[in-house]
Amino acid sequence: MSPMSSSRIHSRTQIGIVGAGPAGLMLSHLLARAGIDSVAIDLRGRREIEETHRAGILEQDSVDLLVDTGVSDRVHRDGYRHDGIELAFGGGGHRIDFQGLVGASTQLYPQTDVFIDLADARERDGGDVRFGVTDVTVDGLTSDSPVMRFTDADGTLHEVRADFLVGADGSRSLCRREVPEARRTQYFREYPFAWFGILTEAAPSAPELIYNHSPRGFALISQRTETLQRMYFQCDPAEDAATWSDDRIWEELQSRVGANGHTLKEGPITSRTVLPFRSFVQEPMHHGRLVLAGDAAHTVPPTGAKGLNLALADVRVLAEELERAVASGDTAPLATYSERALGRVWKAQHFSYWMTTMLHTLPGASPFDVRRQEGELSAVTGSTAGSTYLAEAYTGWPEGR
Repeated sequence: MSPMSSSRIHSRTQIGIVGAGPAGLMLSHLLARAGIDSVAIDLRGRREIEETHRAGILEQDSVDLLVDTGVSDRVHRDGYRHDGIELAFGGGGHRIDFQGLVGASTQLYPQTDVFIDLADARERDGGDVRFGVTDVTVDGLTSDSPVMRFTDADGTLHEVRADFLVGADGSRSLCRREVPEARRTQYFREYPFAWFGILTEAAPSAPELIYNHSPRGFALISQRTETLQRMYFQCDPAEDAATWSDDRIWEELQSRVGANGHTLKEGPITSRTVLPFRSFVQEPMHHGRLVLAGDAAHTVPPTGAKGLNLALADVRVLAEELERAVASGDTAPLATYSERALGRVWKAQHFSYWMTTMLHTLPGASPFDVRRQEGELSAVTGSTAGSTYLAEAYTGWPEGR
């Protein structure tokens, strides 16, 4: 233990942020631009977060948030713009033209890189961000001066008092658990399938994402770089990824996309994992002087590519309302934040649920169920109105809609 670890260091900031992933760091960045001090902490080390490979499809508003607020323009230099996606079913492919339908696009840019850009920006701007902390607790949430306690990476004990606290600490949020049961409502749905995800050293198999429906189950063909690709196929949540050989994985993927006329470019598989997913929302997204943001307040199935975008949309709104709260000393803007954020959250929940149930084969599905899904996909792709809804929801709703 360090000589200082036996005594606790007391300090004060305007906003204490538990969680220094993309949501927490973006909020800290936006607050700093408004002249508001913050301290952000995270249990994970910076390198640990950087080495956790996460996919990422960014809506245009998310791209603009990174670039226009001065985080970085690397998303334009290293990302890949996608003007559509392909829905593959019934023996063929059907493109959803984002640009033609809604004049928007998405950017393929991994969440890992979003984190790196934000962490670099906070370091560049002198932000107070502490990685690798332990023993995190929050207290006094309904008082005028809530507190965030933790042990720094060097063993120093800290107690930081703040005007407001933010829980941006992910789907296992400790901050969320501090909200009394009587003051919250939780909405939850577990899905009976998961994604078997791989990274492979191969050339891209397609210029845009392929969402593939087949009687054997869903598959998603995505990209990462010119030489590294990410792909997924639907599996049982109890599946053990370690028992699958490369040959078995490729046979499964090729059989699913082959039913709709595609052939994948194969290569060595460098990573494999099983990703269960669920839908979750906690309302309201505030309690006393605590607010929740990102996965701490809500999670969605990955099918609609909404998770990271929802988190960034949360903190864009939250920064505005915290600026008002700091100026007034009042908690009313926190309720306004919750109401504004939840409007988008529930639209994203519906879209993610719809995409998931339309494309995945339910356990025990009958031939009728599979053909009905093909009918739904045909109705969407064969209708300008249906395709426009998908394009608008996928690329992101404008603020206030």
